Amino acid sequence: MDGSTFSPSCLTDKKCVPCNLKELRPMTEGAAHTLMPQVDEWNLVNEDGVMKLRRSWTVKTFTKGLEFFRKVAVLAENEGHHPDLHLAGWNNVTIEIWTHAVGGLTENDFILAAKIDKLDLLDLLRRKPSD
Repeated sequence: MDGSTFSPSCLTDKKCVPCNLKELRPMTEGAAHTLMPQVDEWNLVNEDGVMKLRRSWTVKTFTKGLEFFRKVAVLAENEGHHPDLHLAGWNNVTIEIWTHAVGGLTENDFILAAKIDKLDLLDLLRRKPSD
């Protein structure tokens, strides 16, 4: 299964596949850009030649940040695909997703990002000044 081969169907309807498949390969940057509209709140970043998805949030309190991570952790365990979670300062949450086993992005990463976007996290987030 080539990481650059994917179906355009809804990512949240899919399940992450095991990362130990020998034929799993990182997708091309072009393939990643094709999926980005389905996770439009995320940023596509290239860090030392490794493409990743990254998104940041501001939470209300330190403990809300930990609760945020707990909700993401439950989802990640169910998917069998684990992101890097960062809590900087006391209320800045950042998640980075890429498939460590292949050293880049696969469809799994987009599936997980799309499912994180569907989590009910609003009560944990700081309101924007315009709200």
